[in-house]
Amino acid sequence: MLTDTVDHVRHEWAKTYPHLDTSPIEVLGRVQRIASICNHRLDLDLARHGVNRSEFSVLSALARAGRPLRASEVVSTTMLSGASITKIADSLVGRGLVVRQKSERDGRVVLLAPTDAGRAVVDDEMPRRIAGDAQLIAGLTPAERETLSGLLRKVCAALGD
Repeated sequence: MLTDTVDHVRHEWAKTYPHLDTSPIEVLGRVQRIASICNHRLDLDLARHGVNRSEFSVLSALARAGRPLRASEVVSTTMLSGASITKIADSLVGRGLVVRQKSERDGRVVLLAPTDAGRAVVDDEMPRRIAGDAQLIAGLTPAERETLSGLLRKVCAALGD
């Protein structure tokens, strides 16, 4: 049977706390481990563009939307706070990756939009990221992917997402 780091960690916790059911570690420990490894790889890739994960998340949200967004809209599509979005937007504007625009309908509303340079970061990185993700799950059949996706969706729903 194939074993991994999570099996080792669970075994250690089971020895330390034999009265606890450590089985949730089998699922959530692996989800966290996968996220950690993928985030590390993404950090290395993004360093080439001089942006971090949070900045890339904002750039991606703006590129996906296909239209300028209010900061509150960026908050709702990322897991970042309003204060973080403001700080990140300031940094991205300062580096020429995002512009602030006044709303045509309401001049009090400020919108964020990627510049051509900001869009180029997303255009360069997203195909690489999708290809890397595809490689990670290449060993799963389409049915396994669908099952896994459905189960993870269920866990996300339990978290209120």
